[in-house]
Amino acid sequence: MKKIVIAPDSFKGTFSATEVCLIISRELTCRYPDLTAVQIPVADGGEGTVEALITALGGEKIFCTVKSPLGRDVKAYYGILPDGTAVIEMAQASGITIEKENNALKSSTYGTGQLILEALDNGAENIVIGIGGSATTDGGIGALSALGIRFLDKNGMTVPTCGEGLHLIDSIDLSALDKRLADCNITLLCDVTNPLYGKNGAAYIFAPQKGASKSDVMLLDNGLRNLARVSEKALGKDFSQSAGSGAAGGLGFGLIAFLGAKPESGIDYILKKTDFVKETENADLVITGEGKMDSQSLMGKVPFRVAEKAHCKKIIALVGVNDIEPETALKGGISQIIEANPMHLPFDKIKSDAKKLLIDACKNIIL
Repeated sequence: MKKIVIAPDSFKGTFSATEVCLIISRELTCRYPDLTAVQIPVADGGEGTVEALITALGGEKIFCTVKSPLGRDVKAYYGILPDGTAVIEMAQASGITIEKENNALKSSTYGTGQLILEALDNGAENIVIGIGGSATTDGGIGALSALGIRFLDKNGMTVPTCGEGLHLIDSIDLSALDKRLADCNITLLCDVTNPLYGKNGAAYIFAPQKGASKSDVMLLDNGLRNLARVSEKALGKDFSQSAGSGAAGGLGFGLIAFLGAKPESGIDYILKKTDFVKETENADLVITGEGKMDSQSLMGKVPFRVAEKAHCKKIIALVGVNDIEPETALKGGISQIIEANPMHLPFDKIKSDAKKLLIDACKNIIL
């Protein structure tokens, strides 16, 4: 009897990682009735983090209403695991896919702070926050404002809790910070090591994909520098160069500096919690994947991290589209790449046929 382990990321815009697992498992077990297929949905701290951990460990989703990046009421959820740990995806409240149009200057992480409050209200003393997929570049001041911190201008007035308010901050009032946070352990799931500001910082590297123009980027970077300066005065320490401080538009900085959050690799955390390595020790094949595999995938994204961690010689990446040379993939531990959309047709042209394309791609997997 053969055993395979199926450990994909989500195919953003089409399937969750759980749905990808189910489709691959169903198609292969129909062709190979004696096959044992272990499903391990994976995420890297972004979309699918809550689902991956609940699938692996049990628990439930808790639904609530929070503010979107631009201040609308939106439905979001977080997870509570059996041990009481709360798992939050900041993308649920402050993600780049929530608004029809992104605005890097006006987008806020306030809704992420509301999710943290909801978890505290549920009694959580351990909170895991995945901070991938943000629409924001506010240095975390939105989330921190929801938790009670006040960011004030020279006149003692609260600044806008978004990117365009960063350069106005003159002082920080910590007196109303939710006291429950003092006894709460917060883990950040993050695979970004960028600093808060500068040429490799949150504004220059990530804000353009969130709708920022060149002038917006300069304004945001100057604002993040100002936030770092004022925060150092308030806290007595500079956290702006800490690994991960530039993640999620600086939300990493806000949570590390003000809440004592500890960054961890998102994908490594989930692979560890799901016993992925142990499951692959006697596997004949590991199947991973994501919607698009490209140069960013080589920087520790799910397929190559899965390939690195797996105790299995044969690794197949089943992806939507692939922009990596087979030789490069092989060096990264991936034996074979199978594309569901080998013609690289535009997403809007194939979205309605995505399930059929993925099913057809499964037929190319030979055990």
